[in-house]
Amino acid sequence: MNKLIYAAGCVVIAAGLNACRVGKEFSRPATDMPAQYRGNTAAGTDSAGIAALPVHSFIKDAVLLQLIDSALAKNFDVQIALKNIETAGQTLHNAKLGNLPELNLQVTATRNWPSKNSLNGSLSEQFIGTRYMDDYSAGLNLTWEAIAWGKISHLKEAALADYLQTAEAAKAVRTRVVSQVAQGYYNLLMLDTQKEIALRNVALTDSTLRIMRLQYSSGRITNLAIEQTEAQLRVAQALVPQIEQQLTLQENALQTMAGAMPGTVARIHLQQVTVDTVAAAGVPAALLTHRPDIHAAELAVKAANARVGVAEASMYPALNITAGVGVNSFKANNWFNIPGSLFETIGGSLTQPVFQRRKLRTDWEKAKIDWQKSAIEFQRSVVTGVQEVSDALVKIEKLQQQSVFTSQRVEKLKSATQNATLLFQNGMADYLEVITAQSNALQSELDLASLKRDQLSATVELYRALGGGWK
Repeated sequence: MNKLIYAAGCVVIAAGLNACRVGKEFSRPATDMPAQYRGNTAAGTDSAGIAALPVHSFIKDAVLLQLIDSALAKNFDVQIALKNIETAGQTLHNAKLGNLPELNLQVTATRNWPSKNSLNGSLSEQFIGTRYMDDYSAGLNLTWEAIAWGKISHLKEAALADYLQTAEAAKAVRTRVVSQVAQGYYNLLMLDTQKEIALRNVALTDSTLRIMRLQYSSGRITNLAIEQTEAQLRVAQALVPQIEQQLTLQENALQTMAGAMPGTVARIHLQQVTVDTVAAAGVPAALLTHRPDIHAAELAVKAANARVGVAEASMYPALNITAGVGVNSFKANNWFNIPGSLFETIGGSLTQPVFQRRKLRTDWEKAKIDWQKSAIEFQRSVVTGVQEVSDALVKIEKLQQQSVFTSQRVEKLKSATQNATLLFQNGMADYLEVITAQSNALQSELDLASLKRDQLSATVELYRALGGGWK
């Protein structure tokens, strides 16, 4: 009865002292967030903007959505990120059991031959009648760190923050995969369009060449015009395999992102995709909750703060309670003779680190430096996030303006090409005007296709920068 009272008293006292906790509670590092993004001209009251939209609501292309779904299911980076979550989950599960004691079963059997001049040697021959001494033991040993000054709770906080950080990191991987797949897909549509433009230009230049050969046969132009036009034709022809190469490489890249072997990719035509020139960006403060990489950086600060508490608690006295029960005998034949072989132990130890070559204080100082570094990383992620949103907004606005002017230039150059050809056939323009008009028209159409791709990519980049794509 007295043993039970003694043990219960030790546990109550330890539990009371264990409530003492060192270290600081976590608080998010201060950030100076602007009221709105630079370049944000869209009106709206939604604080999150398009980031709140699921992928299937933001992207309307069913073919692209199918490709994105495949990538999110099979992408290697996504799969690794999910495994990282499982690893962190195991660590968290282990940390949750930190307050429980350790219980071990130990079974030993030893035989010692002490020297004759030792106390054990002389007693062995005198009382046991042998030169050796046997010891047989089997028991349960319990160890419990009763007073940890909040070290266990800080370890739990760090493990939980690490787990949540890996979950946010996985979301960030998903947003990146969505963005990369969409941008690669739009690049594929642009290359399809540019290939069509190049083939049309080949046909147009070939038609012009036939006209010039007729003109040459009638003596109206020199052979120089034929050579110049043939050179222009070779430029247009060389552009086709160049674009076809880029098409194949882009298809392979998209299939790899989708976790598949290289192959063709189904898609629609660039003209079927509508460019959204007005995208709601919301307010910068929403990045703290909607953008996964920023939230992950905040959780890294929280984990570092908890590890500061662990390092500080390690410098305080530690109270360990030990207990054991089992059977022990120096003869094997009565090893399990109950109650004669039964033994019980209970004890406690208080350990105060005194001199460890400054190891504990160094660990504490390093933990505080790591916390400061994580806070800086968090602030950098916030500033970078605001910059990326602002950059995307400016791109959307300025690319729209460029698209208007380039569309007008394409129409003018198409008309100029037709007029130059008619004038040349009637002897009112020279061959250089025809070649120049065709060359300029080709480049302007290629530029327009590239601009539309850039507009679509900028909208996707804004979606990613705001934290969209993981829902």
